[in-house]
Amino acid sequence: MFSFLVSFVCSTLLTLLVIKQAKLHEPALDSDFRGVQRAHSHLVARIGGLPIYFAVIVSATISIWREPVLLQWMTTLLFCAFVAFIGGIVEDYTGTVRPSRRLLLTMCGAMLGYLLLDAKISRIDLPFGLVLFASNWIVAPLTVLAVAGIANAVNIIDGFNGLASMVTICMLLSLAYVALQVGDVFVLIAALTVAGATAGFLVWNYPVGLIFLGDGGAYFIGFMLGELALLLVMRNPDVSTWYAALLLIYPAFETVFSAYRRMFVRGKSPAVPDGIHLHSLIFRRVVRWTVGRKEARALLKRNARTSPYLWLFSLMAVIPATLFWQNTSVLIVFCLLFVISYLWLYARIVRFRSPRWLIWRKKDWQ
Repeated sequence: MFSFLVSFVCSTLLTLLVIKQAKLHEPALDSDFRGVQRAHSHLVARIGGLPIYFAVIVSATISIWREPVLLQWMTTLLFCAFVAFIGGIVEDYTGTVRPSRRLLLTMCGAMLGYLLLDAKISRIDLPFGLVLFASNWIVAPLTVLAVAGIANAVNIIDGFNGLASMVTICMLLSLAYVALQVGDVFVLIAALTVAGATAGFLVWNYPVGLIFLGDGGAYFIGFMLGELALLLVMRNPDVSTWYAALLLIYPAFETVFSAYRRMFVRGKSPAVPDGIHLHSLIFRRVVRWTVGRKEARALLKRNARTSPYLWLFSLMAVIPATLFWQNTSVLIVFCLLFVISYLWLYARIVRFRSPRWLIWRKKDWQ
């Protein structure tokens, strides 16, 4: 836990410094209050990824000093992650980096991970055997799309205070736990380092939203999450590939379903943002009823009360993944159950038939 604590303290202090000096980052202040995915009503710095990234660098440096064997792995991973991070942080400051370019940079980072870290999808476990991929023409694009897809997925679920950060913290802690079970020291320390930095940011992001994760933070955390999950599974054959699939299924399926909805249901480009993600529907059609008409005008309170719904929902995947990380058959069953649950819940909410147990009245929050 040393890496977690160092990273947490560094991130907490660095994030506070960024908040206090927000006037120096005026181009990075989020002033778009009318966007389809906006849920805030005041100027907020959207460069939370900056203190997270530097906190990880500081903590990683201390970890390397304590464990010199980590030098090559850790520095290479952070170099690959920087390629993904730079596109997002430049977008946070300028607003001029198109989604396609950010995705391309993330794919470049994933390709570097493939070449320098041997982070690649070389097998898929099945209940009665496994499928091996021998051709690099299959492995390379599959790996790049998977890692870049997870980074983009974390950016997509970053819609409310504490949502993406808490979800990824839980996933990173799960990775650390499984890495501990199989003795993978590198993944263990790297996962705790990123989790600690994200937790330090969360102190100032939830519930009041003094700073936002931004594209830089979302892409960086998402990239690290994807790479570490891939490295853990492929370096340790005892860990089922379906562990990673179930662990990451919430942001991954949210992204796939959103692309399907935009392209085939609404006839639009999958890159065009909309306001009907699952978390957006919960914000508009569940939390608004929860707090009542008068209090629904308090946008900040509704924002903060949305995230816990999704935290619990994501734990439906994270907990069984952590418990059954070796059991391929059980993991596949839980993947199917999660997809069914997501589609059922989405359909109920979008039709204004939200389950009653979702509607917590004002007195339940007090």
